[in-house]
This record gives sequence, structure tokens and C-alpha cells, in this order.
Amino acid sequence: MTQITPSMSTFPFCHTFILPLPKTPFTIIPHTTNPTRSLSPQASTIAVSTTSSPPISPHFNRLNEPWKPKSLNSVKQIHAQMIKSPNGTNPDVKVETLIVRYMKFGDFGSAVTVSFLGLGGYFMVWREFWEEFRGFGGDSVEILEVFVDLYRKGVEFDGGNFGVVIRVCEGLRVHWLGAEVHACLIKKGYEWDVNLMCGLMRYYGNCWGIEYGDKVFDAIPKQEARPWSEAIAISLRSGRHEKVLRLFRDMQHSSVRADNGIVDKVLQACGKLGDVREGKQVHGFVIRSCMYEDLAVGNSLITMYCRAQEIGLARKVFDSMKNYNLCSWNSMISGYSSIGDFDEVWNLFYRMESRNVTPDIVTWNCLVSSHFQRGLYQQVLLILRNMLVAKVKPDSNSITPVIQSAIELKAVRFGKEVHCYVIRNGLEDDEYIGTTLIDMYVKSDLLVKAKAVFDLPKNRSNIIAWNSLIAGYSYKGLFDDALALLRLMKRVGITPDIVTWNTLVSGYSLNGRVKDAAGMMNRMKSAGVNPNVVTWTALITGCAKHGRYEDSLTLFAQMLEEGIQPNLATYLSLLPACAGLSSLQKGREIHGLCIRNGFHEDVAVATGLIDMYVNSGSLECASEVFSRIRHKTVSTWNCMIKGFATYSRGKDGIRLFDQMLQQGLQPDAITFTTLLSACKNSGLVDEGWKYFDMMKEKYGLTPTIVHYSCMVDLLGRAGYLDEAWDFIRTMPLKPDASVWGALLSSSRAHKELELGKIAASHLFELEPYNSANYAMMMNLYSISNRWEDVDRVRDMAFARGVQIKAGWSWVDIDHKVHVFTEEEPHPDLGELYFELYQLMPELKRAGYLPDTECVYQNIDDVEKEKVLLSHPEKLAITYGLIKTRDNSPIRVIKNTRTCSDCHRAAKFISSVRNREILLKDGTRFHHFKQGICSCHDRW
Repeated sequence: MTQITPSMSTFPFCHTFILPLPKTPFTIIPHTTNPTRSLSPQASTIAVSTTSSPPISPHFNRLNEPWKPKSLNSVKQIHAQMIKSPNGTNPDVKVETLIVRYMKFGDFGSAVTVSFLGLGGYFMVWREFWEEFRGFGGDSVEILEVFVDLYRKGVEFDGGNFGVVIRVCEGLRVHWLGAEVHACLIKKGYEWDVNLMCGLMRYYGNCWGIEYGDKVFDAIPKQEARPWSEAIAISLRSGRHEKVLRLFRDMQHSSVRADNGIVDKVLQACGKLGDVREGKQVHGFVIRSCMYEDLAVGNSLITMYCRAQEIGLARKVFDSMKNYNLCSWNSMISGYSSIGDFDEVWNLFYRMESRNVTPDIVTWNCLVSSHFQRGLYQQVLLILRNMLVAKVKPDSNSITPVIQSAIELKAVRFGKEVHCYVIRNGLEDDEYIGTTLIDMYVKSDLLVKAKAVFDLPKNRSNIIAWNSLIAGYSYKGLFDDALALLRLMKRVGITPDIVTWNTLVSGYSLNGRVKDAAGMMNRMKSAGVNPNVVTWTALITGCAKHGRYEDSLTLFAQMLEEGIQPNLATYLSLLPACAGLSSLQKGREIHGLCIRNGFHEDVAVATGLIDMYVNSGSLECASEVFSRIRHKTVSTWNCMIKGFATYSRGKDGIRLFDQMLQQGLQPDAITFTTLLSACKNSGLVDEGWKYFDMMKEKYGLTPTIVHYSCMVDLLGRAGYLDEAWDFIRTMPLKPDASVWGALLSSSRAHKELELGKIAASHLFELEPYNSANYAMMMNLYSISNRWEDVDRVRDMAFARGVQIKAGWSWVDIDHKVHVFTEEEPHPDLGELYFELYQLMPELKRAGYLPDTECVYQNIDDVEKEKVLLSHPEKLAITYGLIKTRDNSPIRVIKNTRTCSDCHRAAKFISSVRNREILLKDGTRFHHFKQGICSCHDRW
């Protein structure tokens, strides 16, 4: 046996349980059906007769014995009489009754002593005793104390008693006593007792480590199936599924016949591994060994095939079985649930009921969890109702997915009803239900109720509950409450983990307080917790969400420098940052990283790539990414249709929509938003009306204010201003700023002053601090030469503290961004104007006439032409002409809508200099080529 050095701190029992071997050797008593023992004089005072076999009834009888003593003393008196009687018995008192009476009066030591001396090694009877012992409140440690005491007094135990002690040592995780018992067994010659050795295998596997159990197995004879069965069971419990298969093969090579129980365990291991090839071989063994009629084996075959997603084979096994039990039906229902075949799930469920097999909690929980995992949240709630109608009491595994479904459906009222059920049925102490309820109230912005659930004692000991509430406060921006909770958490002895810190970092970041988020990350490091990919991704996401796109990319670079590998969420946060910057080069770099890390095939990443390329001026790359996606979602189609809308390619967007319908996908409200945008940007009025009506009549989608705004914009841009005005007055929703903004923009484009004034009056009330509204109205008044009104609007903006924001444009030259604004001159401004003054005569000879109406200043036309030259988009395009000589497209990004003069100039520049120009103003791209713009002058 392996020599093991004890440690008092690790093994607290090793100094208490010492087994000194007696000076005279014990007589070895084999484990027989009628054991006898010779007792030392010291132990004779507590002896009871064992001349007859112990009763084999499954339970100790507490109620039907005629002898009912009223005190412990009376029990001891009867026991003394039994000892003094000639044969050591009392016809009115059974050994079990004596034991029960001792336990009833709290004398557990005497009860255990009588058990050791009176029950022998019959394990079934001992198991019943142990249940009774614990039921009366006995401490299992006392069994070992009595054993040691009797052993010291010289009592000779048989193998069955030693087996009981080993089992108690295993249950209590008592290390050294079990090892000493093992030593005694070797000295007494019990190393060939298969039952004892199997018990030792379990003991060592659970208390010392699986490798010690293996050593016992290696040392014992293996001519029968029992050791193999135990070794396989231990390996299965410890998750060593490959070892199970190796043991099974070795067993077959040893010519030991595997029984049904062993085959059952081997099939379980195949199922855990998902090794259908090995499972089929075991299935063949089952058929050859005629085990196919065994119910447990059949159920294991079904489970194994289901876990390997071989549902067809599982069904064949199921259909071939002559008998079924509840486990058979549950396994088959679970298999179909795992692949989302709910039609067959419910067919089996109803067939099961028709055969008078009542679904149990496992059946219902399988239905609840599988529907939840597939996003069928409404059905989850219905299943719970049916479950209650069937009078099956839900447990934690039932309630938790139901609450999570209520969260997803935003059905907080239903969630409250479930909470009431939880309280009425005493489930509020379940930590999973508690944390899920906290999560529900947090996500429903009911933080007071979340705090009330959190304050339950059981939840306060659960770090997940602390993290959920801290997250709720953080995401809501209640950082004082979140930090107070963090301090309280430390005071009550719960150490914040990485999730705690990440929720705080994420909360600060998502609320735009990126500097505080970075400070929290430093505090996290000081606390000895290293930031992980979630921490960095939270910072990157916060920056991207609040328009700090360059900071997102900078943080990403720092993250890589620290050796943190990005995950899927990181790339999903970076791509919007690249899209926001319209940085094609950075976007391509992120795309390359996605490919290298294997994320490019994820549909969410691919959709993000499409959006990035669309916003970075490369519709061709967006289309290429789209064409390579195998399983396109509705969001993917929406993103590509939006891309065509952005480039005023409305007919291509409509063609794509038709392809989407042919694929069998159902359009949603966003699909129709992108379609209407495609129509308005391309002047497709009839098509716009068609799709607006279609969403209501064919798909049952109620138009939102966004759809109404698109229709106003569509009609207004096409020149149907009266129709747009009538549409606004008759729409069922109250017009918001987007609707009035669309009308004002159309009024400016078509110089319709009266409608523009109506729209502006509403905008000045709805958005009093939006400078773009004042600028558009000033432009409309200047077109009409109403300079006093221009000054009045300017004064109104000034009185409200609104500053008309200066426009800016930028162009990327050799990976360096050059920004042009009217407020800050560019270092190469002299070179720029020199080029412009040479360019203007070329443009005018080609037919260009400056549009001086774009200048809303009361100056003469000559001065207005000079002002037009300083427009940022003109400067950016000209700089691109100067600095790029390879005829590559010039990509210019502008923060506001481009003026009609710059739009006209860009068309002539593209023709005169034979250069493609991509100009993004706001959310649209203008692609100028050979004097023509993709928008066809509709913008």
C-alpha cells in the first residue's frame, strides 16, 4: 500500500481515530450469513444475541412494537435483562427496536454499539439503520468513535462491519481512519474480499483522489464483474469518460462478461463524449448479448444517440422497445427538444399521456428549458400555466426560465405573478430564483423591488445577487448606490470578483463616463483583480456608443499590447467605431483580424462588416461580404438594403427585398424603414406608397413614427409638398421632430417658405437647442432675400444660447486624416487656394455656375463666390486632388448636409479631372463619376 504522510491540519480526524493493533492477533471471522464473534471481557456488558439472522425488513419498525419504554433508564434495564438471560435475548424486544429506543432518547452511542454488536455486517440493514440514525439527529462521526472504542477494547469485527466503517469514512470524507482500516484489512487477509475492496475503491476515489482508487483496482482480482463495475462507476462519476471506455475494452479482453449495469454506464460515457462511433459498437454488443430488452440499457441508448444529435437512431431504438418507462419518454422528448423539433416533441407528449404515463417534473422542465433556449418565450409562459393545471409543482429549474422569459418579453406583470407564486410555495430561498428575480426587477427599472428581493438573507450570501444589484445601479447611472453596495459587500466578508468590477466599469462606460470607467479599472488592478477581455470590451463599447470612436480604437490597441485576446463582443463593438469614423483603412484592418481569429463567419460580425463598409464608402466590399454569408438573418438583409438606400440605389434595394422574400424570411418593421429610405433617396414615390401600405395590409405591421417620417420625406423631396402636408395632418400619430425636420428640409429644397415656417415653428418648440433647424430656416429666408428674418432667427438662436455649429469635412490621405473647417485653417491652405483658383475657370468653362443662394449673408455675389470657395467639402476634395495622383477615389466625410453649390462643383470636378469622388453628408453617400451623382440630384 502506498505510504501517505498525514497532515493534522488537512485531516482533522487523524489524531482522534488511532487503531492500535491488539497484542494478541484477532480471530478472522469470514463474512457469512450467520456471523459470530468472541467478545472481550470489557465489551461483554453491552452484548446482545446474534444467534439468529438479522431481520431483512427494509425499515426499522418504530410504531408496532409492544414494548414502549418511557425513559432511557427503562431501555437500559431491558438491555441488561437481555444480557443476563441465558441466550442473551428477550422475546418481546428485537435488536432493531432496542436500537430505535436508544436513538429516541438521544443515547446514540449505545445505539451504535448495539448496532455493531447486533446487526453484524448486513449492509442493507445497516443502511436502514443509518437513515434512522440521521433521522433522529445522530452525528455520523459518533459511529466512527464507537467503532474505535470497541476496537481498542478488543472487539473482533468481520468484513461487513469494516465495510460499514469504510462507507461512513467515505461519506464524512475522513481521510486517515479509512487508510488505517485498509491497513487492518490487509493484515487480516481481507485483500481478497471483492466487496470490501470495491468499498475501498470508492473511499479512495472520493477522499484521496481518483488515482488512489485506481491503485486499489489494480491490486485486486478481477475474475468477476463487480470490481470492473465499481471502477467504471467511479470513472463515470469523476468525468473520466474515456477511461470508462478503456476499462470496458480491457474487461472484454479479460473475458469477464459485462452485465446490464456496466453496459448502461458505458453508454452514458459514450453519450457524455458524443462519441456515436463507440456508442454504435456498444450497441452491437448489446444486440449480441441479448440485452436489448433491458429497459435501462434501452434508455441509455436513446440518451446516447440524442446527445450525439442522432435523433433518427434514437427514435429507432425507442420504437423497437417493448416496454417504456417515464425515463424513456423523457429521453426522447429531450432529444427532439435539443434540435428544436417541437412538433414531434408535442406529438410524443400527447402520445405519452394517451398511454397513461403521467409527465413528471423532468418532462415539464425539459419543455420549459428547450422552448426558452429557442427564444420561444411566449410558449414558456403557456407551458408553466399547463404545468400548474396538471398539478405539477414547479421547482427552481422550472421557475428560472419562466422569469427569464418574462424579462425577454418585458412582461414584468407576469413576472410579479410568478414572484407571488414563489413566495406562496416557499421557493424564495432558492438562490437561482432569487438572483433571477433581482435580474428581472433590475432590467425592468424597478430597483426598489430588486433591493427588496436582495435583502432576503439567502440572497445576501450569494455573490451573483450582489453583482446583479450593483449592475442595476451602475447601468442606471446610480453610482453612489453602486459604490455603497460595493463597500457593504466588503464589510460583510464577500470579496468582489471580476464580474463585480466589470459591471462597474461597464456602467460608467455605457453612461459616457469613460474616464471614471478607466479609474475603476485601475481600482480593480489595485484590488488584485486583473482586467480581462470583458473589462476592455466594456470600455471600448462605451466609447463607441458615445461617439468617441478614436478612443475605442486606441483602447483596442492598448488591449492587444497587454496580451488580452479580443472576443466576438470586442469586434462587434469595434466595427461601429470604424463605421462612425467612416475609416475604410481601419475597418479593413479589423476585418483582417476577424478573419485571422475566425470570427468573420459569425453572422453578427458579418452584418457589422457590411455596415462598416457601407459607412466607409465601399458598397462593393459590403456587397461581397453579404454574398459570402451562408445563413443570412433578417438583420443582415436589412443592413444590405440600408446600404443601397445610403447610396441612392433604391431599385437595387427593392430587388434585394424580393430575394429576401423568396428565401422565406419574414420582413420586420426595420425592413420597411430601410425600404422606404431606399425609395425616398431614389425618388420612387409609387413604390414607397406600395411598401407603406404593404406593411400594414400584408404583414400586419403597424407603422411607427419613423415610417411616417420617411413618407413625408419621400413626398417632400419629390416635390409633392401639399400631399406631404396633408399626410402630416391626417396621420394617426403626433408628428415629432423627425417629421417636421423632413418637411422643413423639403421646403428649403423647393423654396416653399410658408410650409417651412410651419415646420420651423414646431421644431423650435420640440428641439429648441438644435442648431441645424435654425441654420435651415436662415437658409430658406436668405433664398427669399428676407434678411431681416435671417437676423431674427439668428438672434432667437443666440438668445437661447444656441450656436450655429460650423461645418467640417475630412479626407484620409496616406492613412492620415486631414480636417477642414471654417474656424481653423489648414496648414496647406495657401496651396489649396492656389489649386482652387486654377480649378474654378476649368469648371466654369465646363458649365459650372456658382449657386450663391447657398450663402445666407447679405453681401454681393462676388463676395458670396469667395465664401463658397471656403466651404470645407470643397477644400477637402481639392486637397485630395493635390495629394493623390493614382486616380483612386477621393473619399470625403462631412458632418452636415452638403450645400447645392458644393454638390454641383463635385459633379463638374469628377468630370473635368476624371476622378471618382465619394462624399458622405450625414447618413448618405454621394458617388460622383463622370459628372453624374448617384443621388440624381435628389437629396
